[in-house]
Amino acid sequence: MVSLRRARDRWPALVRRRAPQWWRRSDVTLRDLPLALLLVAVSFLPDAHGTQIGGLPDRPLDALALLLIALQSLPLAVRRRWPAVCLALVSVGFAVDQLRGYHSFASTALPIALLSVGAHLVRHRRTAAIVFSLAYVPLAVAFNRLDPGEPPSELVTFYLAMVLAWGLGAWLRSTRVADAEHRLRIAEDTRTAERTRIARELHDVVTHHVTAMVVQAEAARYLTASPDRLDQSLTAVTDTGRRAIADLRHLLDLLNPDHGTGHGTDQPRTPSGGGLLTLVEQTRLAGQPVEFTEEGSPAEPAGSAELVAYRVVQESLTNALKYAHGSRTSVQVRHAEREISVEVSTDGSGSGAGSPGGSGRGLAGLRERVDILGGDFSAGPRTAGGFVVRARIPAGSPS
Repeated sequence: MVSLRRARDRWPALVRRRAPQWWRRSDVTLRDLPLALLLVAVSFLPDAHGTQIGGLPDRPLDALALLLIALQSLPLAVRRRWPAVCLALVSVGFAVDQLRGYHSFASTALPIALLSVGAHLVRHRRTAAIVFSLAYVPLAVAFNRLDPGEPPSELVTFYLAMVLAWGLGAWLRSTRVADAEHRLRIAEDTRTAERTRIARELHDVVTHHVTAMVVQAEAARYLTASPDRLDQSLTAVTDTGRRAIADLRHLLDLLNPDHGTGHGTDQPRTPSGGGLLTLVEQTRLAGQPVEFTEEGSPAEPAGSAELVAYRVVQESLTNALKYAHGSRTSVQVRHAEREISVEVSTDGSGSGAGSPGGSGRGLAGLRERVDILGGDFSAGPRTAGGFVVRARIPAGSPS
């Protein structure tokens, strides 16, 4: 009994929640039908009066009037699906209604039909406007013959009022189209930004780890006479490969739709490997002499600044391995209360030292990361030779 009572109590709330959803998903003809039926019902009320053009006397409703009420009201059910058909039927019914002098409330369907054509007609809009205007001419002539004392200005005023209804519908249509185009642009910009972010993350992860593995593998070729050092070099290659796999899995988890919702695996945003020190050690194992200095402690919370600082050091060390292999490299990281300062430089003493080559995508990505957080980024050759990368990254931003 208790469960039945609870189910009975929940039923009205469930119906209230689902009824609007069902109504929004239903066909537009079904949603417009109540308006058409409402005009039919109101037309039979004793004091209901509709549009009247000219001074023709009112005539009581008869069988033809009932047909004209239906002809003017019921087409509104298709005013959004077939707006031109709706306007044609309503216009015929309206003309006969006015010429016969019924002046039923259903005649108010004409401005609704015109507004619907302006808002929902997709093709041949200009043709429809011309046809409607030309069709109004014989109606105006007929009124002038039936009631010669009626001033023509009233017919002109009525025509302008109908043009206003059409124009209001056209304005609603243009507003709706502009809003749809705006949402489409936002969606496209969001997709582009997301693809750029994914490409930047893949570049940072894959380029660094693959470069380190290539350098380590090249060095292993010359260590065949020293089994201990050869084993150490191959172990470094293996560890670098495992870190690359872990970072790629982290990126794939970020692409998972359930990431961050409690249904997927939520991993920290900081890349795997234990931080900057592990990154420096990995570069040293690849044969690059690196001096690492870290001052202060990260701010709480550091937000995205810690990740961006990691990427700056990662990309700079990757470029040092690729373009200044063997050059003395210095990494300096300073944690202040509200910012992180990073400086990575090479002295240009190794083979191939100098400015990084390649596509420049890595440095451009770093500049974009830092700019998003409102920081400063610079990269260029040193006066004494070599290359230096500097970044000032504001801390505490959750971006």
